[in-house]
This record gives sequence, C-alpha cells and structure tokens, in this order.
Amino acid sequence: MAALTAADLFQALQAALSVLEAQEEALNAINVFPVPDGDTGTNMLLTLRSTLTEAERQVPQRENASVAQLLEALGRGALMGARGNSGVILSQIVRGLARGVGPARELDARALVQGLEEATRLAYQVITQPREGTILTVVREAAEAARAALERGETDVVAVLGEAARAARESVERTPQLLPVLAEAGVVDAGGQGLWLVLEAMRRHLTGEPLETLAPPGRASLQREWVTTTQELHQTGQSRYGYCTEFLVEGQGLDSTAIRARMEELGDSVLVVGDERLLRVHLHTDDPGAAISHGTRVGELLEVKVDNIQRQADRFLDQHEAAAEVEAPVVAVAQGRGLAAVLRSMGALVVPGGPTMNPSAGDLLDAIQRCPGDEVIVLPNDKNIVAAAHQAAELTGKRVAVVPTRSVPQGIAALLAYSPERSLEENVRLMEEAAAAVRTIEVTRAVRDTRAGGLTVREGDAIAIVDGELKVAAAGPEEALQKAVEGLGVQEGLLTVYYGAEATAERAEALAESLRRRFPQLEVEVVAGGQPHYPYIASLE
Repeated sequence: MAALTAADLFQALQAALSVLEAQEEALNAINVFPVPDGDTGTNMLLTLRSTLTEAERQVPQRENASVAQLLEALGRGALMGARGNSGVILSQIVRGLARGVGPARELDARALVQGLEEATRLAYQVITQPREGTILTVVREAAEAARAALERGETDVVAVLGEAARAARESVERTPQLLPVLAEAGVVDAGGQGLWLVLEAMRRHLTGEPLETLAPPGRASLQREWVTTTQELHQTGQSRYGYCTEFLVEGQGLDSTAIRARMEELGDSVLVVGDERLLRVHLHTDDPGAAISHGTRVGELLEVKVDNIQRQADRFLDQHEAAAEVEAPVVAVAQGRGLAAVLRSMGALVVPGGPTMNPSAGDLLDAIQRCPGDEVIVLPNDKNIVAAAHQAAELTGKRVAVVPTRSVPQGIAALLAYSPERSLEENVRLMEEAAAAVRTIEVTRAVRDTRAGGLTVREGDAIAIVDGELKVAAAGPEEALQKAVEGLGVQEGLLTVYYGAEATAERAEALAESLRRRFPQLEVEVVAGGQPHYPYIASLE
C-alpha cells in the first residue's frame, strides 16, 4: 500500500483501541516503573479513547478529510485526554506524528517515518530526566527501524509500519536489560508494551490479520521476591509516592518552561505538554494544593485530577501478593501484611486471620481446596484456630494434616522445614519439631487489671506473653520485650523482631540496637510484620 487515507488511519487506530481494551489489565499487572501503581493500561486506554473521540467530533467526514486534518484533531484529543505518565507520553507521540507528517493529504512511508521521528523528539523533550528501558526507548527504536527501511528503498507504508512494530517488540523484550527495576520484578516495561500493541494492532488491521492472536512478550506477573521486598519498603516508609496530580490549564501566553520549573520545585515525574494556549500538567507531589493553586494563577483550570499514589501502589502490590502462585501445599494463617508476605515468599497460601479475627472452618476449607495437590498441611499459627483447622480437614476429600502451630514465628519455622521431596508424614514430623524449637514472645497491651503468675497488671500496661504464658508487665512495649528476652536466659541464638502496625521502623531499629548491646550473644534481625494489636512479636531460635 503506497499511502493511508485519513479513514484508513482512523480505522487502524480504532483497532489499536480495541486491543488496549483487551490488554488493559495485563498492562496494569506489569506496571512497576516509575511507580508500581498498576494503571499504565488504563491510562493508555483512556488517552487513546479520548484521542479518537475528539477526532470523531472534529472530523466526522473522514472519507473526504486529509491525514493532516485528522492528525491535528487527534493531537488535540490526545492533549485533552492524556492520563498519567504513560498517557501523557502517548499523547506526545500522537502530537509528534501530526507535526512530522505536516500538511499531507495521505500518509505515505516517508511521512510516517518523519512522524515517528518527531514523535520521538517530543516524547524525549517532555521528560526532564529520560530513562532508557521505557516507552521512550521503544518509540526511538521503532522510528530508527522505520528510517532504515525507508533508506533501503521500502515505499510500502504498511511494510514500514511493520518494521517499526517489529523493532518495538524487540525493544520491549530488551527493556529489563536497561532498567534494573524491571529485571528485579521479572517483567517488561508496561508503557513500551502498550506502544508496541498499538503499532502491531494497526499493522494487523491494515494487512487483514486477526487481532485476537496478538500475544504480548514477557510474563504477565511479578516476581514474588520483588513484591515482598517492595511491600517491606512501603511498610517501613522507605518508599513514598505522594499524590499523582494532573490538571489542564487554558490561557494566553502560557509559559511551559516556567510552569515546569515551578512543578519541579513541588514534586517529581513532572510533565508539562501543550502550547501557549493549552497545557496539560502532570506531577507526583506531597502538596497537590500548591500545584493546583499555581495553575489557577497562570490560567483557567479546565480539568483537575488527584490520586493517592501510595494507596494505589499498596492495592497493586496486595493484588499481586494474593495472586502469587502457591508453590507449596501449605495453608498458613497470618494477620499483618508483612507476616503474610514472609509466608507467601516461602510458597504458602495465606489465610487472613489471627487474634481477634479467627478464620472460620469454611475459610480454611476454601484455602485447602485451592492448594495444589491432594495432600495439604495447615499451619493455624494460633491456639484458637487449631480446632477450626481440624474441622476443615475433615470436610475435604484431600489428605490434610494440621501442624498445631500457636504463633506465626512457629509457622515460619515449620514452613522452613517443609520439603516437597518428603512424604506427608515425614514433613509433619519435621515441621512439628521445628515449631517446637522456637520460643515466641508476643508484646501487647493489657485490656483490664489482672493478676497472673505472680504479676500485677494494670489496664494499659505493656505485657509480654512468652509461649502463651504471661511473663512480663512493663510501662512500654520495648521494655516488655527486653525483659522477656532477659527472662529466657538464652546464651546464643537468632532473635527476629516483627514490628506491628502500632510501632515504627525507627522504634524497631532502636529497640534492636538496644537488644544487641544488652545481649551481644544474640543475632538480632528486624522485619516489618504489620500485625495489629501487637507492637512486637519476636521469635528466638
């Protein structure tokens, strides 16, 4: 085909839209950069949908329109409807195509190449610190491949588009080599993959190939270890993303350079695109109000959107944890994101529950049924859940053994002793031995006055429960834990402190340092447990 008409181009983009609709969740699932918030597929879909809607409104008679008229409308629609980092960059690619093609009646091979090159220039221009291994790399390498095909003498516009799509796919597959976070998560770049899907869908539409067989490269789920590590960073406050803030501002003589400079003072991931009459602004900031207020000072706001990225990222990671492949036929009960993450990282299927929130026999039965294989081991990790675990075991056709662990540390020790190479009976024996070798200290607050084991406890006191028995009452949880460790009288070993929702990483690290000084014979580790009600749970092995 020598050239595309406006109608051809619009229909090809409609095909791309249908593919993004089908692949939206798959793209969301691998979105880890720049923020793991799981919205790249949605943002690219909404951006392209808005782009086509505006073009349809402005150019209703596409059979008689020029490609230049259509692209001008597409460019405005992309600017008006851009969403998120990936959407804004996609809008720049569309606007770059429009600029590069110029006043052409039809889109031939040379115009397509010029459009892709201008799209690359604009996309890189909008990013203050461009990173390779992203959608930027993919559009650049697609444009380079298209240019090479043209210089080899290729004049068929669909063939040139095909070369761009081929190069885009290969570029996507290389993104983990260029961006370490992708390699760690075990995925390709979501934005780059979305762009490849758009180019390949357009090519397939124009050649008459089916869209349904379009298979994205790379895996569609995250590495379990990366999810666990990132969760821990979130819980310890080492990762903070603030608010994704976007607005569309209209005015006269808008200064994109000055606005970008102000936004960079307020946050990061800053994108400012458009012209002196209409600008779309995007940034991640802790103070969205300041960014929006600046927008009102320079022009009239047409649209404002603010999303809590931290919440989005937490939900995204929770979904991946819940969907993680169960590697061991073991059901474990735990309360607290960090504790659950530790058990999941070891291959267990985790059922939410613990003190004050005991899962039912039905909850445990459902988990048993979801476990792989015909033999399943259940770790109740609380004395009050052991009975429900036995009841669930009687309700299934699978062979189920209950290892009566009474705390999560016991459950972790038991799970470490599991091996798929052993029989059910041998695993149960070794897991019970491993659990019995662990001492557990649970620190909480007394809910009423009491006397037990020679201790007088007042409501609100910090108390330490050692292997199920009340042993210490103190003014604060840190003091209670230290006294409990002292009471065990151990000479050496590993003390792991899981800090809960009521503690902080700073307090936990300070406690660990105090423990190391006071008990130099012990190796002390700190883990974000996230458990409610218990500021600290500790295991001694």
